[in-house]
Amino acid sequence: MMPGGGGYGADMTQHAEEALRDVDWDTGEWLHAPVRVTRTDEGDLLVEPGAETDFWRHTSYGFVHDDGPALLAALPAGAAVEVSFRLDYAAQFDQAGVLVRVDERNWVKAGVEVSDGQPQVGAVVTREVSDWSVAPVPEWAGREVTVRASRDGDALTVRARVDDEPWRLVRLAPLAPEAAALAGPYCCSPTRGGLTVRFTGWRRGPADRALHPEH
Repeated sequence: MMPGGGGYGADMTQHAEEALRDVDWDTGEWLHAPVRVTRTDEGDLLVEPGAETDFWRHTSYGFVHDDGPALLAALPAGAAVEVSFRLDYAAQFDQAGVLVRVDERNWVKAGVEVSDGQPQVGAVVTREVSDWSVAPVPEWAGREVTVRASRDGDALTVRARVDDEPWRLVRLAPLAPEAAALAGPYCCSPTRGGLTVRFTGWRRGPADRALHPEH
């Protein structure tokens, strides 16, 4: 619990980014407390998840893990959340990004995970069981990544970018308009202990105007 840090079509993003506001780290409540959490003099948040922590339900692997640390606050319909972090981890399945959670059986995690020896941007969408999609982004290593989850109507739209490069669409997932959801930064370390993730920002604002760029 502890201040946060802040494309597709320019018109679409400008509206959202102008209205973004920083979220103080103290605004959130921890779902599963980390081993260690420290606020730096620069205002970043250093988070060490427990060893072998993860979020996953059943598919292919056959297990359920629901024990990663996540700092969450309300994400109402018509709102968006951004989380920024430094991609400076390299062990198999190390991961950080945004968790959007309705309950233990309905959630989305999106960010960058190390898989098969390189960082991959992707998302896991869970509705009773999990699915997973990734795309390699080796050129993102060592840089600041921002993940944006935008909630509008019956959908959650996830985008990501590195530094100030254009946004890329990561996932479009269903999310019921009436669902009470929480969202914020999360990290996990499924294969080891000792990971520390540097979160550099947490922001909230209005949902994106549209799914596709306006012309």
